Amino acid sequence: QVQLVESGGGLLQSGGSLRLSCAASGRTSSRYAMGWFRQAPGKECELVETISWRGGNTYYPDSVKGRFTISRDNAKNTVYLQMNSLKPEDTAVYYCAAVYSDYILAWPPLVFNEYDYWGQGTQVTVSS
Repeated sequence: QVQLVESGGGLLQSGGSLRLSCAASGRTSSRYAMGWFRQAPGKECELVETISWRGGNTYYPDSVKGRFTISRDNAKNTVYLQMNSLKPEDTAVYYCAAVYSDYILAWPPLVFNEYDYWGQGTQVTVSS
């Protein structure tokens, strides 16, 4: 079992930056790929970024290309999402998720149901 706790969300103006953190506890010695998802009201859950266990592979959709960066510090059992040039359409609840690397059939794991563990989410609101 892995427990995930997100932090760092907030309210800010368009063009601003924010860094989200996701602290993992429990069975953190296992090799987990980590992802950040977001869900806005009335919209589907969307993958924002994902990173492999060692950090060598990442994936992000075009909607965040050049603006968001995922990173991880395995010594601290923490994953980060640096978000720059934020837009009102980035407003959503952001969730951290983990999937055991050996369970990944093909990289990258894009769909929310590929992930086994989830945090409670942190709200990010970007005003225009």
